[in-house]
Amino acid sequence: MATLEIRDLHVSVEDKEILRGVDLTVKAGETHAIMGPNGSGKSTLAYAIAGHPKYTVTGGEVLLDGESVLDMKVDERARAGLFLAMQYPVEVPGVSVSNFLRTAVTAVRGEAPKLREFSKEMRQAMAELQIDSAFAQRNLNEGFSGGEKKRHEILQLEMLKPKVAVLDETDSGLDIDALKVVSEGVNRFRAGDTGVLLITHYTRILRYVKPDFVHVFAAGRIVEQGGPELAELLETEGYEKFTKAGASA
Repeated sequence: MATLEIRDLHVSVEDKEILRGVDLTVKAGETHAIMGPNGSGKSTLAYAIAGHPKYTVTGGEVLLDGESVLDMKVDERARAGLFLAMQYPVEVPGVSVSNFLRTAVTAVRGEAPKLREFSKEMRQAMAELQIDSAFAQRNLNEGFSGGEKKRHEILQLEMLKPKVAVLDETDSGLDIDALKVVSEGVNRFRAGDTGVLLITHYTRILRYVKPDFVHVFAAGRIVEQGGPELAELLETEGYEKFTKAGASA
């Protein structure tokens, strides 16, 4: 059973400390929602877990099934079973969605899938996400709408089948129809023996992807934890009192 453990994690960006001691454990079968205001460190947590070179881990541990991922390169983390759906996916001109996905699947699985089997798997996943088949030949993220970028992130999730998925504001920029489709994709993924760390500002995606635990981020640390009812409290009361608690800690 996959387990992601974050222990007393401290992270700096350009010598400025952003995360100030984060402790969090995500087990297979669990969905954890990270909520908090802008600048609280939510995305920093996501990128530090994934291994972005801009984010320097100055203390603590990140373990996947008891093994430190901080000693791994980015591609090694992916092969170990970590996945990051980025808030702002980058454009890659000249690389088609299909070629990108097949290359990623080959890297993660350790061998190239047979083309016919891969194509069938990709078409099925695209159909479930209501993505037109012509999408596979488009350049990666080039000219994509916000909804197309987010659907593509979930398409990657369904194709790569990681142990733990970190979803950084997957709901941003989505209209209600796209939000429902993306949420259904997340729910299909988490129906397996997997863990989800869902980062969001708002409760709207949590109406479709029900979290088991909600953690409130403020000033680079978790200042409150609870169940789904905590998200509803945030919807009505906002982050102000938690932001004050984080600043005084």
